[in-house]
Amino acid sequence: MRASRLCVLSILLAALLLAACGPFAAPTVSRRTVLPTTAPTTSGSHGPLAAQAYAPDDIRSAYDIAPLHQQGITGQGQTVVLIESFGDPTLQADIDAYNQRYNLPPITIQVIAPIGSKPFDPSNDDMLGWAGETALDAEIVHAVAPGAKIVVLTSPVSETEGTIGLPEFRQLEQYALDHHLGSVISMSWGVSEVTLTDTAGRAEIAKWDTLFHQATTQQGVTFVTGSGDNGATDFADLTPTQLSSTATTSFPSDDPWVTSAGGTTLLTDGNHFFDESAWDGSGGGFSRFFATPDYQKTLPSAVQSQLQNRRGVPDIAANADPHSGWIIRALNRWQVIGGTSAAAPFWAGLIALANQKAGHPLGFINPALYQLAQGKGTADLPRHAPHPAGRARRRRRDRLPGSRGPARADARRGRGRVRPREPRRAAGRDRAARTGGARGDGRRAPRRAPGRRAFRRR
Repeated sequence: MRASRLCVLSILLAALLLAACGPFAAPTVSRRTVLPTTAPTTSGSHGPLAAQAYAPDDIRSAYDIAPLHQQGITGQGQTVVLIESFGDPTLQADIDAYNQRYNLPPITIQVIAPIGSKPFDPSNDDMLGWAGETALDAEIVHAVAPGAKIVVLTSPVSETEGTIGLPEFRQLEQYALDHHLGSVISMSWGVSEVTLTDTAGRAEIAKWDTLFHQATTQQGVTFVTGSGDNGATDFADLTPTQLSSTATTSFPSDDPWVTSAGGTTLLTDGNHFFDESAWDGSGGGFSRFFATPDYQKTLPSAVQSQLQNRRGVPDIAANADPHSGWIIRALNRWQVIGGTSAAAPFWAGLIALANQKAGHPLGFINPALYQLAQGKGTADLPRHAPHPAGRARRRRRDRLPGSRGPARADARRGRGRVRPREPRRAAGRDRAARTGGARGDGRRAPRRAPGRRAFRRR
């Protein structure tokens, strides 16, 4: 059984050492995610393990972030930019309550609407969904990097499928770059590649790719996004209501200049032991638009035979299973949220920590991540994924669409195993927020970023 050494942060911090030689080395719910009737469980030498809802202290313990905070590595001097539709009218009040409950330092969120805003309508499910997403993103970043500033850029247009909302989001990101708002941009949304195959879709993707390329290599900006929550597929229509019958992935997760975060299930014995494994719902696969980037060409031949000269996603991963979800405050209520749109801001917060420690923005981190996953660049790196294409293989399901069924054995195993460590006591559970009722009723999803997250509302 996998042991509890969760080395995501170790890998990222080692990456900054590789990058040091140059300036830029690299709610309504989401689309109704169907949850199992019981939470994931397993057992082993440490006894029974189960998924629970996690507070900030739990996550910092599981991923060994707390020692960094104790050393003063909190994201101080860094800014994370969040790209959202509409925004959240209760964001500041919610994060104030979140900070008070979990003893986090106060923060004033800067919200900017550079291309205009739309009055918030509490009866609009789409707006409610985006409000929840905005709160999720901001609170996770603050939990991981409590010293970092957060800027929220909002669009008056809802991003859904196809090119709908994409030009407006691109304007927001260009605004962030032009005004040097931050060195990390987190994007908890995505568009199915199937809905971007027409001329307009391909043209829009080309514009984004140019923006990502220039920003990562010339301005030292790191872009992070979630890989989606529909397994090996995604939506095929603009509504969106119909999942594709063939394997596909999403944009911008597929862009080689973006770091794609997949999802895991984080289990605990409720006391001192954590175990992490691939979450079946995590999106992933191979792009129809982008060829295998150079940093993936060094992967073993067995991986190359699966890539077939296509970009594989995701690159890395973090807790995303709704059953092992994050306790957050959104729309004046305590809720538990999962989905890879939680993994994206988690990694954005980690990168803010790494930027502070490095003393400069890391920018394009993907090549360094892949070198480290192959054991290059550090002698004391646990041999545990983010074996990048290994993560992609884990997400390809045998059955479509959106299969949660058994995967191939090699896909489930991936590349590495987690190395054992001495038991670490988990932070005290937040009993009120981890009760079954906190997960909500799973109402209809807003028509945006389908499957991007599993946002549960009471």
